[in-house]
Amino acid sequence: MAKSFAYETYPYRRSSDQDASTPVHHPVVVVGGGLVGLAFAVDMALHGVPVVVVDDNNQVSTGSRSICVAKRSLEIFDRLGIGDRCVEKGITWNKGKVLRGDHLLYAFDLQPEPGHKRPAFINLQQYYVESYLVDRFNELGVGEARWLNKVTSVAQHDDHVALTIETPDGPYDITCDWLIAADGVKSAVRHALDLPFVGETFNDHFLITDVVMQSDMPTERRFWFDPSFHGGGSALLHKQPDSVWRIDLQLGPDADREEEMKEENILPRLHAMLGQDAKFTIDWGSLYTFQCRRLEKFRHDRVLFVGDAAHTVSPFGARGGNGGIQDIDNLAWKLVAVLNGSAPDSLVESYDAERIPAADENIMNSTRATDFMAPKNATMALFREAVLDLAEHHPFARAFVNSGRLSVPDIYENSPLSTACDADASDGLPPGSPAMDAPITVEGRDTWLLDHFGGHFCLLDMNQDGAAHEDPGMHVFKIGRDFQDTHGMAEQRYGSGIYLMRPDQHVAARFASFDADAIRTAQRHALGGT
Repeated sequence: MAKSFAYETYPYRRSSDQDASTPVHHPVVVVGGGLVGLAFAVDMALHGVPVVVVDDNNQVSTGSRSICVAKRSLEIFDRLGIGDRCVEKGITWNKGKVLRGDHLLYAFDLQPEPGHKRPAFINLQQYYVESYLVDRFNELGVGEARWLNKVTSVAQHDDHVALTIETPDGPYDITCDWLIAADGVKSAVRHALDLPFVGETFNDHFLITDVVMQSDMPTERRFWFDPSFHGGGSALLHKQPDSVWRIDLQLGPDADREEEMKEENILPRLHAMLGQDAKFTIDWGSLYTFQCRRLEKFRHDRVLFVGDAAHTVSPFGARGGNGGIQDIDNLAWKLVAVLNGSAPDSLVESYDAERIPAADENIMNSTRATDFMAPKNATMALFREAVLDLAEHHPFARAFVNSGRLSVPDIYENSPLSTACDADASDGLPPGSPAMDAPITVEGRDTWLLDHFGGHFCLLDMNQDGAAHEDPGMHVFKIGRDFQDTHGMAEQRYGSGIYLMRPDQHVAARFASFDADAIRTAQRHALGGT
């Protein structure tokens, strides 16, 4: 198989910890230098917290893997400093088609309204995003990535975690205040702590293949139920950068892994889909079965699980990688606050309270998509066929067609960190909601609202009263004073009132008018206080 991406090998370097007479202590160690672990390390570095990342490999992920980067992830990447780079390289798409056989059932547009900096999705191979995160982490110069460092032992203590790490030079020991397990679905940390990973594994096998080809097909998501080129299964086609196209084919429960992965067996399937005269090269391929599983809880004393180490879903819906990015967005600022003494240890408990419901929603949507694509019994198959029969001519039925409910921002509806809203609940965003972007003007320059929130607590004042405020101890961004709502979209999305925004750009509280004491109380509450 040809390779369209030039993989860089990150060198193993012996660290001073390996020569220490006693285990060296670190505030935070991240196990896993993949998408989620690297994003967490960058987030911590932006807050000035040095993180040690250890990974048993020495390059970014092999194959495109998680390719659909959702709008919310792009907004988080903007805060981390790689958003522009991702969008410039990625393939932007908002539209898609769902087909049955060779006939169009319906088309959809994920972002029909204007006034958003980022598109609904881009397609970008995971290895690109990881390489950008490595570059950003190195650029910040806070923390250290250690390649070819494999964790072989994890021991919990009351006030620290002890690790044994194997390297080409032999093993060494370190300790840390907090251990972040970002080491994927086969998490070595999870196995070391003997934690059950509960859920469901589905029987159907799916062939995933990246092909390099020149094509004028539109940039959109295409999903087929029972196409003529692949009878009895489903198929998915997506475009990626570098003229790489992602193809997913459902093979059923009886597929032979070894046989199906042979190139001489993959090629006939691809030619049936793309045409017998199609010219392409295979860039990468894999055979997988769906899993929808998670840990009972994501915090285990001083070990915190993120991404696939905490929860895993099927790839349809793009909820795996995007869910992991939202994990680190939720966790990093809380751990920073605990480490710098501005919040109690109990703040970390809210990671479970907010991210477990989000994981459950992703698992629910992923399970439903899988059951629709691969019905478990005759009743479910009958339901699917009835829905597909109706969907071509009756729009109401299209809501029941499930080729993967695509990733959306999580709303922390019942967050223990939120303060009840005293503003008009009929407009704007309630506490727990992620911030919404809008085009604004600052000092005559067109810009975007989210770019001015940063990664700290801040106030968004949407009241057109011109009032001067007592210093609340945080950045205040006021309409009419600090920015102009040139297109009226900020007011349309936020209404009136004053928003207390968390460092992860979720709403902590909303007030009808400025009250410095109430704002400070809400901030203390958002930091785990009472």
